[in-house]
Amino acid sequence: MWAPQVEVLNHPSIGGFLTHCGWNSTIESIVNGVPMIAWPLYAEQKMNACLLTEDIGASIRVTTMESDGMVTRGDIRSMVRKILVDQEGRNIRARIKELKNIAAKALAEGGSSYNVLFQFAEICIQHLSTKAFGA
Repeated sequence: MWAPQVEVLNHPSIGGFLTHCGWNSTIESIVNGVPMIAWPLYAEQKMNACLLTEDIGASIRVTTMESDGMVTRGDIRSMVRKILVDQEGRNIRARIKELKNIAAKALAEGGSSYNVLFQFAEICIQHLSTKAFGA
């Protein structure tokens, strides 16, 4: 079973999220205002990690690896410290707070995401009604 990630990310004690940067995890982290440590594994996760780190400023990226490709606990400790304590982390936390507010507006009634989902639901209802009544 998977952990209840949204509930965990929504908890006030969470100061950061070590994530593979899948799109769902990324969105959940932003919506909950949690800065990220990006550790992409494959596929679009690498692109998402670059976007989050270099363009958006909502994460730091796992970069230090041993010659055998392993990341040490010291590397992880250092990244957690960056997110929670260092100036770089303060900047990331401020940026993620900004993004959280933007996401909240988009999801609120009348917001862009709310409106698009509402329009999509309307189209589905019309399509189902047309099929049900043979029109």
